Amino acid sequence: MIPPKYLSVIAAILLAVLTAFVGVKTWNAYSEHDTIGRPPDVRDTITINGEGKMTSRPDIARVSLGMISEGRDVPTTQKSNTDQVNAITKAIEALGVKEQDIQTSNYQIFPQYDYTDGKQVLRGYQVSQTLDVKIRDLNSIGTILAKAGELGSNQVYGVTFDIDDPVELQREARIKAIEDANEKAKELAKQLGVNVVRVVGFYEDLGGVPPVPYFRGYAAEGMGGGEGVPDVKPGSFDVTSNVSITYEIR
Repeated sequence: MIPPKYLSVIAAILLAVLTAFVGVKTWNAYSEHDTIGRPPDVRDTITINGEGKMTSRPDIARVSLGMISEGRDVPTTQKSNTDQVNAITKAIEALGVKEQDIQTSNYQIFPQYDYTDGKQVLRGYQVSQTLDVKIRDLNSIGTILAKAGELGSNQVYGVTFDIDDPVELQREARIKAIEDANEKAKELAKQLGVNVVRVVGFYEDLGGVPPVPYFRGYAAEGMGGGEGVPDVKPGSFDVTSNVSITYEIR
């Protein structure tokens, strides 16, 4: 049993320890709040948008040539379709299209039916095949389309124009966009009576090089030879770069 005269001493010691513990916890919490996760020094900034654009003529065309053949049985129809495809491939290669620029993208066989007195009767089969062709000599597009039609291509899909390697145009468009933003930033800073210190943020949205469609597709009947050579216009299009630059000002 603890003598009564010591109880007050023990109570005083416990109170002092508890007070010190609470004080340390409070200081630690304050220190942590003051140093960890503290927001960085706030800087004065302006954000400016700039745009750059390069106009160019396309240097390649893409076209899909379709061949649809019908016959009473699969082997005969396949052979007929294959003969047409081979003849077209040989002809367009002779017109300057490289072998690596010709690719088969679709091959399908479908049964064909007639309906007589409510009954389904097999009439034969349809074989379809599509060649995706990249044309680098734009002056030969019309001749290639006409020759393909003459040799049996009865579907043409989506002639589009494009730039084979747009990287340099995109780079030049970006340079123009940055120059545009810099000029705007200098002008605004002058109006505000401040100085531009440095760039602290940058974002670019490349507008890209969207292919330019000439037409989506049509049956090629009557497109072969002579005065029937299609007159295809490649036109031109824009390569754009849009930038957003954040500047520190003082």
